[in-house]
Amino acid sequence: MARKLRLEYPGAVYHVINRGNYRADVFATAGARTAFEQCLFEAVAKSGWVLHAFVVMRNHFHLAIETPAGNLVAGMQWLQATFANRFNRLRGERGHLFQGRYKALLVEPGDALGQVCHYIHLNPVRAGIVPVERLGGYRASSYWHLCRVRRPEGLRVTTALTEAGGLADTTAGRAAYAKYLAWQAAEGPAGKNAAYVAMSRGWALGGDDFKAMVQAEEFVPESSRAWDAEGVRQLREAAWAQELTKALRAIRRTEGGAGADRKSVPWKVAVAAHLKLTTQADNRWLATKLHMGTPVAVSHYTGQLRRGRIPAAAQILAELQLNIKR
Repeated sequence: MARKLRLEYPGAVYHVINRGNYRADVFATAGARTAFEQCLFEAVAKSGWVLHAFVVMRNHFHLAIETPAGNLVAGMQWLQATFANRFNRLRGERGHLFQGRYKALLVEPGDALGQVCHYIHLNPVRAGIVPVERLGGYRASSYWHLCRVRRPEGLRVTTALTEAGGLADTTAGRAAYAKYLAWQAAEGPAGKNAAYVAMSRGWALGGDDFKAMVQAEEFVPESSRAWDAEGVRQLREAAWAQELTKALRAIRRTEGGAGADRKSVPWKVAVAAHLKLTTQADNRWLATKLHMGTPVAVSHYTGQLRRGRIPAAAQILAELQLNIKR
């Protein structure tokens, strides 16, 4: 049977779910949950996503993701493959970590997205891990971050607050949201078993008008690999080029001058590492733009930087990132 098509378009919002292979407890330890969360926020930064909610359970995860660039597939491929590689390398294991393809339901912005956020936040309560009054203590969740003022970049917890009755991101608003979740758990749509099942099934969550719009011709990809279409590739490369220009300017370098330096010069390694952290630029494109030889060479040198073996490149990367933020 042919696989179902992933519908992708700029601004699409999804409820994403996946489980450990054979329902294995991939996230049984706090360390594994923290490592996945770190990897998730790397994917959010690379892909330019907006993360509205997430929760990591013992054997599965839920995400509410908005994709301004229409790039769910590429981002999820990186997230799952990268975490699996890190997980297996740390434990000296091999094999598939996740249960095949992830599930991705399209979500209508507004009330439907709000219900998905509440549903995600209440997962530890429904699983019997914590009572609703202690939900704020469940660390592996966007609700834990919502209860705090300082939050990771790319996480937009205000969506859940807004869709819970226009609550403000204040101490009073967060307290009111806690009461709202308690009501949801007892009486509301996100607390009833039938509603929980509905939020994890089908292909789209939202009203009939939204589903009709998604099914309209302009939102249906012409091929099962629409994300590789030439027009989409050109748009992504334009965004990569823009970030490359910013990075080069931050360390007073130019793309034209890249050809004059050796392939592994620290500043090139630093720029390549920055692009890999902040975009989905692939090694082939980076190798061409920065005159670093082959895609394998880019992967090798940036890997050496991550492992602390090119301190000069690490210092330039830190300077680059600081200058871009200014």
